[in-house]
Order: sequence, then structure tokens, then C-alpha cells
Amino acid sequence: MINLVRIDHRLLHGQVAFAWTKSLGTDCILIANDEVAKDSLRMSALRMAAPSGVKLVIKSLEDSIKALNSGATDKYRLMIIVESIKDADELTKQVTTIKEVNLGGVKAENGKKQISMAVFVSPEEIERLKDMNDRGISIEVKMVPEDKGQNAIDLIK
Repeated sequence: MINLVRIDHRLLHGQVAFAWTKSLGTDCILIANDEVAKDSLRMSALRMAAPSGVKLVIKSLEDSIKALNSGATDKYRLMIIVESIKDADELTKQVTTIKEVNLGGVKAENGKKQISMAVFVSPEEIERLKDMNDRGISIEVKMVPEDKGQNAIDLIK
């Protein structure tokens, strides 16, 4: 069962590893990221950040989609982490059981608009968020479980 799909450019870090997994009772974290799946050094660093007792799986986006759609992940209380809005858009298009996305962190770059303390979006990302919303995906900006969530679509208007 998917407990949370989170967009966070930092992927796995203390805030995610401990606050979210504890709050949700997560027993498996799936990092769906093409670059990390090919980088043994980054994989090693992420494995060190995983909380004790929580399984960490790192797969390409395509392999993650296949695993999610095959039912292989159904036995876990799963948190999925993607690095970008683009990856979340693709994931939600191909895994139709995903109806909610947590927008936790998107880094500041030139040409991006700040919509919350840790979320900066480009015009292309805004269009992707609107498209996800139009497909019935709820997108909530929320850094930690204790925060009051905000609807991303309301913030980008």
C-alpha cells in the first residue's frame, strides 16, 4: 500500500527518513530516480540515511512503475520519493492508483517562482502540476507531517 508519494529534490534526508516514516508507519522507502539508480556512490549515501528497520529500494523511474503496477510492492507500507515534479507527473500518469502527491522540496533556480518556504517552480513545472490536478491528483505542499498542508494549485495562482 502506498502511504505517501513525495517530491523532494534532496530525496532522502533526516526530515523524510525519520518524521515521515514514523508518522506514516512506513516500512519501505522506494526512491524512483534514473540518475541515482545508476550511481553507486549516491546509492551508498542514501542507504546510510535510511532509518533502521525501514527497507530502502532504489530503482529507475521505469522499473519503479513496473514494480508498483505488478503488485510486488503491495505488501509494504510504502513511501515513494521522486526528485522532481516531472518524475511525479510521469509516475502518476502510469500508476493510476496514485491520487495524492506531497510536494516537499523543489530547489530554487533562475526563472522559478517561490510558492512556499522550500518549493520553487518553473512555468513548465506549474503546467505539470495543473495537469496532475486536472487528472484528479491532489498535490499538497507540506514539509513535515506536523505542518498544515496547503493545496499547491492555490499557491501557484
